[in-house]
Amino acid sequence: MENATYATLTRQSGLMREMQIVANNIANSATTGFRAEGMIFSEHVAALGPNAPSLSMAGAAVRETVQTQGSLTRTGGPLDLAIEGEGFFLVRTPQGERLTRAGAFTPNAAGDLVTSEGHRVLDAGGAPVFVPPDAGPVGIAPDGTVSTGGQPVAQIALVRPLDPNAMIREDGVRFEARGGYEPAPGAKMVQGFLEESNVDPILAVSRMIEVQRAYELGQSFMDKEDQRIRGAIRALGK
Repeated sequence: MENATYATLTRQSGLMREMQIVANNIANSATTGFRAEGMIFSEHVAALGPNAPSLSMAGAAVRETVQTQGSLTRTGGPLDLAIEGEGFFLVRTPQGERLTRAGAFTPNAAGDLVTSEGHRVLDAGGAPVFVPPDAGPVGIAPDGTVSTGGQPVAQIALVRPLDPNAMIREDGVRFEARGGYEPAPGAKMVQGFLEESNVDPILAVSRMIEVQRAYELGQSFMDKEDQRIRGAIRALGK
C-alpha cells in the first residue's frame, strides 16, 4: 500500500471517530447536565530517507470535553439543583466517587439524596446527604447547605477537578476525576432549576455535515487511487 493511501486511511479513521462524537452530542442535546465533546486532531511527520519526501499521518485519539455553562431551566422542584460556575456534584457509584452536573435528585427509601440512577449524593466530607422525611420544606442555599423546617441538616458538596484534562467520561453525565478534586469556592447552587445540555444542536448538525463531506472526499480519493493502482497492474501484466 502506498504512502498516500496510508495517510488517507489515518485521516478517514479520525473523521469516523469525530462523526461518532458529533452524533452522540446531537443525541444528548436534551440531556440534563450533558457536556459536549470534541475531537483533537494531531499530525505526525516522519522522514522517509535523506532524499525522500516526509510522510504526514493524521491522528485523532484525544477527546476534549467542552465545559461551557449550559442554560438553566426552572422546574420548581425543591430537589432539582443546577450549578452556576465551575463545579460539579459529587456522587458515589459502585465504581467509586464520580462528578456530575446533572442535578435532578430525589430521596430514596432511606432518605438519602440520590441521582436518577440511584447513586447517592455526597456532602463535603464524602458522606451521603440525608434529608429527613416529613421534616418540613426543603431549602438549599447557594453553598449547598440543606435545611428542613428552617434547620440545617447537611451540605451538598461542590467540587472541581484538580486537573480537568485528567477527567475521564464514563457516560453522558458522569466523570471520573483521576487527578483528584477540591472544593469549588466560586460555584453556586440554584434550587428549583436544572442545567440543560451545553450542546448547540445547530452547530452540531453543521459540524456533522462538514465531517461527512470531508469523509466522502477522502473516500473519493481512495477510490481513484485504487483505480490508478489497478490500471498500473493491468498495464504491467500485458
